[in-house]
Amino acid sequence: MSSEHFDIVHAHDGRAQNISALASAGLPLRRVASRQVAFPPRRPLIHRWKYAKTCHGIIANSEAVRGVLIAAGIPAANIEVIPPGIELPAELPNAGLRAEARARWGFSSEDFVIGHAGAFTREKGQDVALEAARLFAPRLPHARMLLVGDGPERRNPTEGIAILPGFLDDLNEFYAALDLFIMPSRSEGWGLTALRAMANGLAVIATDVGGLRELVEQGKTGWLVPPDSPPALADAVEAAASDPARLCEYGRIARERAAQFSIERTVELTEQFYTRLLAACQTAT
Repeated sequence: MSSEHFDIVHAHDGRAQNISALASAGLPLRRVASRQVAFPPRRPLIHRWKYAKTCHGIIANSEAVRGVLIAAGIPAANIEVIPPGIELPAELPNAGLRAEARARWGFSSEDFVIGHAGAFTREKGQDVALEAARLFAPRLPHARMLLVGDGPERRNPTEGIAILPGFLDDLNEFYAALDLFIMPSRSEGWGLTALRAMANGLAVIATDVGGLRELVEQGKTGWLVPPDSPPALADAVEAAASDPARLCEYGRIARERAAQFSIERTVELTEQFYTRLLAACQTAT
């Protein structure tokens, strides 16, 4: 690194932060670290030292993550909230694409399809989703669940209400097949797959945790439910399935809200943050 000139080094996870700090030690540059998870650090003192000594600025992907950092003792002035953006689809899936997508998974036009995409880890709450499905299945005979992703918590349910196809490279067809998206996370820094679902015109049921409460608006773009509560999730799914007109309206507003979080906006805010860090450096020297 010493043979090249850099003004900014940006690390996007904890390991990269360690490497960048060692590689750039003594160089006249600004180090930036991203924080994307909302759970409290296991070792607050080490965490506080690391963010104080190895970087000059921190980008949190939500206000919730910023709050966790401040609670750990990181100065608020060092933290900038910049939500990750997405590319908004130019148009929603048409009837033909929707029918093809549903047929791929064996869903009929009469089925009410609930979907989720994410790594199968405990914090993502797929076990909560499956338990909720067992609760609402007797009352929603046409309900089907599609849980996309892979990981250590992935299990094959025996009831037949849920399909677990594993990891998918392209989620466009997945979103096209859905009537409703759920995010049953126990912890969530932001919720990028939920944002993409909203961009595809889907209402979202999310747990009232982390960045999800900043993204999903209760009674406007979907429902917020307590974490780790299969009954609450089941009740919200039943409410969504029982009122197609409201579900459609929530989806319309969700797409409008998703448009506020574009990749272009994320780039713009990141560049502004870089510029302020460099200006502060020049002032200090």
